[in-house]
Amino acid sequence: MGKRLSGIFTPMLVPLDERGDLNEPEFRRFINWLIASGVNGLYPNGSTGEFTRLTAEERRRIVRIVCDEVKGRVPVLAGAAEANVKETLAACELYHSYGATAVAIVSPFYYKLSAESVYAHFREIALHSPIDVTLYNIPMFASPIDVPTIQRLSEFERIIGIKDSTGDVAFMLRMISAVRPNRPDFTFLTGWDCVLVPMLVAGVDGGTNAASNVVPELMRRLYDLAKAGQYEPAMELQRRVLELFDLMLYQFEFPDGFRAGVEMRGFDFGRSRQPQTGSQSAERARLKDTLQCLVSDAGLVPPPPGGCPVPASGAANSAIPSKQVEQIVFDVLDILRQRGVL
Repeated sequence: MGKRLSGIFTPMLVPLDERGDLNEPEFRRFINWLIASGVNGLYPNGSTGEFTRLTAEERRRIVRIVCDEVKGRVPVLAGAAEANVKETLAACELYHSYGATAVAIVSPFYYKLSAESVYAHFREIALHSPIDVTLYNIPMFASPIDVPTIQRLSEFERIIGIKDSTGDVAFMLRMISAVRPNRPDFTFLTGWDCVLVPMLVAGVDGGTNAASNVVPELMRRLYDLAKAGQYEPAMELQRRVLELFDLMLYQFEFPDGFRAGVEMRGFDFGRSRQPQTGSQSAERARLKDTLQCLVSDAGLVPPPPGGCPVPASGAANSAIPSKQVEQIVFDVLDILRQRGVL
């Protein structure tokens, strides 16, 4: 078992060429840009990378390219989820041979399983995987992993952490309280960008954040500010990320908003494997201008050719529930003080 994973890991989008195949030169360029922009690690074959829309051979090729291009500069957390334990273990063995740092394995999907079956699934992997494993909890798409199950699975040395995409700060606190006393080395990562600061205050080690595909500089700065205890500037940046994240996640078909954002940063990512109607394509173009206005406000790209609308006085952050996010931070701090952590 190596060093605990920490910082901002990018769940990497995948560029496709005009035939819909992996655009390897652009992918390698993207890898180097992310590292140069400050991300702490790379996470190929995650949900943002549309792993379910790729073939098994493509998933393996993606991890091989990432490991080859990274050359040990940052950790590689490779998504190794397949439809059954046998194929998942085969992926674990291959990614280990490529030099990946660890693998992330989503809870069984399609079939909704009991907690005991989820435990049995990961137990089998933990007993036979040659590479360290992080659990991946994303109940919107797969069988949930509850706190007692996480606590039981943390007893296996091969299971080194969990990536949780619920965005539930209270759930994260319960996990940390249940696991850390016996596994102080256990890694906790959040996959929900809009509560990264509250999660870091709660004790997580970092995040696997889709927005880091688009604004890696801002996500790394957000992490650094929160870890340094500079909560006021961290929350100011968190609100900016929240607005950007909400637009990319909720106004586009996931993960097309993040693909549009990466294109805005100067990359040719092509079209997603998910077909679109004419009206969807037109709406995407309109939303892309709105997205560019948000990112240009951070000084990362120029405004769109038509310019950006000037917000009404006092309305710049009207769509951002800042008080709600701030209250979460204060609640978490209060809980930690009560427990003698602060």
